Amino acid sequence: MTITPTVEITGANLIGGDDVIATGAAFQATDPTQGATLEPVYHQATAADVDRAAALAWEAFATYRHTDLDRRAAFLDSIAEEIEALGSVLTERVHAETGIPIGRVQGETARTTGQLRMFADVVREGGWIRARLDTADPGRTPVPKPDLRQREVPLGPVAVFAASNFPLAFSVAGGDTASALAAGAPVIVKAHPAHPGTSELVGRAVRNAVRTHGLPEGTFSLIHGPGNEVGTALVTDPRVRAVGFTGSRQGGLALLSAAAARPVPIPVYAEMSSINPVFVLPGSLAEHGSELGVAYIASMNTGVGQLCTSPGLLFLVDGPGADDFIRAATDAVTATAAATMLSPGLAASFAKGVDRRTDDTNVTIAARGSDDDSLAYRGIAQLFVTTADRFLDDQGLQDEMFGPASVIVRVDDAALLSRIVDHLEGQLTATVHAAPSDYPVARPLVDKLELLAGRVLFNGWPTGVEVGHAVIHGGPFPATSAPATTSVGSRAIERFLRPVAYQNVPEELLPVELRTDNPLGIWRRVDGSLRRTD
Repeated sequence: MTITPTVEITGANLIGGDDVIATGAAFQATDPTQGATLEPVYHQATAADVDRAAALAWEAFATYRHTDLDRRAAFLDSIAEEIEALGSVLTERVHAETGIPIGRVQGETARTTGQLRMFADVVREGGWIRARLDTADPGRTPVPKPDLRQREVPLGPVAVFAASNFPLAFSVAGGDTASALAAGAPVIVKAHPAHPGTSELVGRAVRNAVRTHGLPEGTFSLIHGPGNEVGTALVTDPRVRAVGFTGSRQGGLALLSAAAARPVPIPVYAEMSSINPVFVLPGSLAEHGSELGVAYIASMNTGVGQLCTSPGLLFLVDGPGADDFIRAATDAVTATAAATMLSPGLAASFAKGVDRRTDDTNVTIAARGSDDDSLAYRGIAQLFVTTADRFLDDQGLQDEMFGPASVIVRVDDAALLSRIVDHLEGQLTATVHAAPSDYPVARPLVDKLELLAGRVLFNGWPTGVEVGHAVIHGGPFPATSAPATTSVGSRAIERFLRPVAYQNVPEELLPVELRTDNPLGIWRRVDGSLRRTD
């Protein structure tokens, strides 16, 4: 397929097939490196705009949810192609709005298109439908056995809130959008106000794919707004049936409250807050103390610390190598130059978090990176140190700083680790560094960590999320609002589906996925056994 990219940035909301210049509050993106505002001017969507997007999405749902698997998969593949066709236009706009280096932008673009193609493959394979057939036995006594068949159906239109820290992979065509569209659910995206131009470019790419495949225009809409009004209007619209969100705990809880207060509450799949604890055990420390200290700070500084998996806490069990670890970590922080943060808002929030930590008498400042006042919105690396007793007495040390900062907690006795884990909030990740000599301590530690976090890592670092079929990017509250789900990987589709059983429905009225002859050729559980053919 030859793609002719749409490259205009006009400041429009994309309401179905229409470009709408809204009449709400005006705002512009900011170049976080220099502090200059970027054209064009955007306007917050009005209540009427949100209503129109929701009406179109509900109308589209009746058709889009019935698209056959090949057509839906081809649609997802086309979105990936449209995004790739934007080329340098997209790359340069992302860089201008976020300060993210070009190389990382290109990597995030590849991750975004890769996710879309992964979900296209998932759709074609059909296992996500979870088709089950229990055949009838009218001769069973004392009660005849009915014919029961089951499949998954989409919840309905999904409101997706784009993230600030991943302008592509967790944004307009990111994992939430890709998995919702894969499930058969139309999507209304609320663009993040820090990168509206990027959002518009990607939104136009999605809309081009909608048109290419002749899908209803309400299959996708993109709305803008810097305030809370648009998000609240979306979440409380009765035609919206689920929410995907990546952002702050405050923002996620506000959406949860709004969704719960509806006459008919809806699920909110919110990724919110995680400090991703790392546990370094004595054997590993003795063997690799200095090396681990350097690697720790490299992980902390990845993405200028603005990753949801950044290691915000490290528990160091004292022993040989502990001082070497801290010395290497402090040297690495001191050698770290200030770097541009993604937006003025994130830079201000990080600075406030660092000030709170600095004023906390339960910690000491171990090291600080160099400043660079030529950068308008910068993050300066920070490292703090405390003891296990002080950590256990200070709940505030679990507050996320969301930037290049972390706290080392020196633990003088490994027996304290169990109490420390019990003290921690839910997390996206938990990491253990252990040598074979540490396994007697690591075994019960991992047993507790699997109840704390969605992903448990061994001898690595939490930054970097592998997109695939086995990954979990989720976890107990407050890491997410729905700990049984993931926002990354093929299982993300499950959030926007629900099971329906069909009892004694005539063959000609059954969904095609459940018909006896299995015309789609998908894997199904028939009378308890997985099979593809009958």
